Amino acid sequence: MSVDVVDPYADSGEVKKEYGFELTENIRNDYNAVVVAVAHREFLDLEERDFMAMLNCQSVLVDIKGLYRGKIKELNYWSLYGGTVNSKTRNMHRG
Repeated sequence: MSVDVVDPYADSGEVKKEYGFELTENIRNDYNAVVVAVAHREFLDLEERDFMAMLNCQSVLVDIKGLYRGKIKELNYWSLYGGTVNSKTRNMHRG
């Protein structure tokens, strides 16, 4: 399993020293899951189409704080605040 971590406010060197991994600067388009764990302004501005561009088919958006509750209609969506909200299968064509 490979994990990418993005945090616009964290220092990559400090993260590497403290936790043993580096932050990711380039977000891919083939994740099986995206976990949003903090309410940074940059993350609040994201819309469902932004997450769709990051995820594979049959993937899940995990929203720890419930930031996108009621805004995600097509993706498989789960939040600590309410559990599974959307559990949809979507077909994506990558061209």
